[in-house]
Amino acid sequence: MIKLSNMSLRRGALLLFDDADVSIFPGQKVGLTGANGTGKSSLFALFRGQLQPDSGSCELPKDWQMAHVKQETPALDCSALDYVLDGDEQYRDIEQALADATESEQHELLGELYAQMEHIGGYSAPARAAQMLHGLGFSADEVNKPVKSFSGGWRMRLNLAQALMCRSDLLLLDEPTNHLDLEAVVWLIDWLKQYQGTLLVIAHDRDFLDAVVNQILHIEQNQLTLYSGNYSDFETLRAERMAAQQAQHEKQQQVMAHMQSYVERFRYKASKAKQAQSRLKALERMEKVAAVQTDNPFTFQFFECKNLSHQVVSLNQADIGYDNHMVFEGLDFAIAAGDRIGLLGRNGAGKSTLIKALAGEKALKSGERITAKDLSIGYFAQHQLEQLHKDNSALNHLQAVDKNAKTQDLLNFLGGFGFRGERADCPIAPFSGGEKARLALALIVYQRPDLLLLDEPTNHLDLNMREAISMALQDYQGAVILVSHDQHLIDSVVDDLWYVHAGSVHHFEGDLQAYQKHIQAELRAHSNSENVESTNHNQTTHKNGQSHQTNRKQLKAQKNRLQKLEKQLQSLTRKKKELADKLNDEALYSADQADELQRLLAASEANQSALDEVEAEWMELAELLDE
Repeated sequence: MIKLSNMSLRRGALLLFDDADVSIFPGQKVGLTGANGTGKSSLFALFRGQLQPDSGSCELPKDWQMAHVKQETPALDCSALDYVLDGDEQYRDIEQALADATESEQHELLGELYAQMEHIGGYSAPARAAQMLHGLGFSADEVNKPVKSFSGGWRMRLNLAQALMCRSDLLLLDEPTNHLDLEAVVWLIDWLKQYQGTLLVIAHDRDFLDAVVNQILHIEQNQLTLYSGNYSDFETLRAERMAAQQAQHEKQQQVMAHMQSYVERFRYKASKAKQAQSRLKALERMEKVAAVQTDNPFTFQFFECKNLSHQVVSLNQADIGYDNHMVFEGLDFAIAAGDRIGLLGRNGAGKSTLIKALAGEKALKSGERITAKDLSIGYFAQHQLEQLHKDNSALNHLQAVDKNAKTQDLLNFLGGFGFRGERADCPIAPFSGGEKARLALALIVYQRPDLLLLDEPTNHLDLNMREAISMALQDYQGAVILVSHDQHLIDSVVDDLWYVHAGSVHHFEGDLQAYQKHIQAELRAHSNSENVESTNHNQTTHKNGQSHQTNRKQLKAQKNRLQKLEKQLQSLTRKKKELADKLNDEALYSADQADELQRLLAASEANQSALDEVEAEWMELAELLDE
C-alpha cells in the first residue's frame, strides 16, 4: 500500500503538507482534490520519486509498476498505434526477443517466447491499443498516421493511451479529461471502472469523480484528509465535518472569553491571583479550533444584456469548410433569444467549426449569416488564451475594454474572478492556464454579451470556479451555445441538446444520460468488430493454432450475444405494445388519472430508449457477423 507517515513537504519556503498520515490500499480509486496551488501535482511528484519529504516518510511497494501521463510528446515518425503499444513494456520486450530468436533460428526459445506472449495476452495487444485509440476519438485512418502529424491536444491523448496501455499497479492521472471531448470522457470512465490497479486521479469534473473513484483525498490548510465514497459523498461528509468544527469553534470561543474575563478581573487580586494565573496558562495550552472557511473565492454574475432580440443569429443554406474539405453543406441553424443549447458529437464532427461560423470568425463558403442589430457576442475558445498580452496585467486588459471606468470598480470586478491585490496588477506571463482562462472569461462577462458561445470553457478551471460559472450562467438572460465535457455544467445550464454528426446538426431527443448510453452502444459495437477482426499481425506467425481457436471462441461469443439481444428485442417490443394499449385507453386521460398517465408515459419513453439501444447494437452485430 501507499503510506504517508508524519510526512511534511515544502516547495521552497511554501509549506504544502504538515505531519500528514494517509494509507491508500491496493485497488482503491482515489480522487485528489483541493484548490489550485495546494500541492496536488507535488504529491504526484513525491510518489514518482521526483521529490523527497522534508520530514516523515512516503512508502510505496518496491515491486509496483507505476504509470503516468507524459506532458511532452516528441515529433516521432512511428505510428500512433506503435506509440501506444510502447506503453506495454512487457509486450515490447517479448516482441523484440521473438524477432531476435527468429533471426538466429533458436526454435526452442521461440516456443518458449510464443508461450510467454500467449500468457500475457500479447496477441491481442494491438487490437486493444486500436480500441483504446478509437475510444479516445481517433479514426481508423488516424491509427496508422505518424505521431508527428498530430496537434498538441491529440498528442496528449496519445500520451494518455500509452499510460493506460501500461500493465501498471499504480496509475497517476493529472486532469485526464482536459483534452477530451464528452465521448472520450465516457469511454475513459468505463475503462477506469474496469482498471484493477490502484488509481490516483486529479480532476475538477465532479461527475467524472462520482463515476470513477471510491475515495477522496482532500488537501486543505496543509492537511491531507481521506474521505470514503465518491465526490458527492465527500461533499456531504465534509459539510457535516465543517458544521461540527464550526460549532466546536464557537463553543471554544465562549469558553475562552469566559476564562479571559476571569483573568482580567482577578489577576491582580491577591486572593484570586493563583486561580487567574492557572486559567491564563490553560488558555495558552488550549489547542485552538479554527473557524471554518467555506466561501467560494469566485463570485460574479452577468450584467443585463445589451440587446435581447427575438432572433439572435442564423445560418441559412451555409456551406462551411476548410480548403477542399466541407464540414457542413446547406446548413440551416438558428438561435433565438433565451436558447440554451449544448452541442454533442465526437471531436472532429464540427462543433467548434459551427461555433466559429456563428461567431463570425469562420467565413462561409456560401450561404448567409444573419445577426440581430447591434448583437454583442461573447466567444470563448482555448486559442483565445494565447491572444492575451503576457506583459499586461489583468487590470490592464480590463482597462483596454473600458478606458473610462474607475480603477477601483475594475479591481472590485476582477476580485470576483480571484484576481485580488498584487495578482490583479502584475503581468500575466507566469499565470497558470486556469488563471488565464478566468481572465478571458472575465473580459467576456464585462462586455455584457447577448449571446455566449462557449467552447470548452472549464478546461484548467478548478471546482470552485466551475461552480461559479454554473451559478452565473443559470441567471444569465441571453442565449447560450455550449460545448463541454463537463457533464455537471451541461446538466445545470443547458435546456436542449443538438447532435453534430456526419455534416448535419439535429435535435437530440433525450437527456445527457441517454446520450451516454448512445455512446456506450457505439463503443460496444466497435469493440465487437475489433474482437472479430483482430488487427494483430503477429497472429499469422503463431505456430500452435491458438489464434484460430481464439477467433472461433470470439465468433461463438458474438453469436450468443446476438441471440440474447434478439430475446431482449422481443421482450421490449411486447412491453411497447402493452404500454401503447394502456395509453390508448380514453379513461386514462381523465383528471383523476393524471399521475398514472405520467407514470405510463415515463415508462413508455424509457422502454423506447432501451429498445433503440438494443436494436442499434443488434443491427451492428448482425451486419458484422454477416460479413
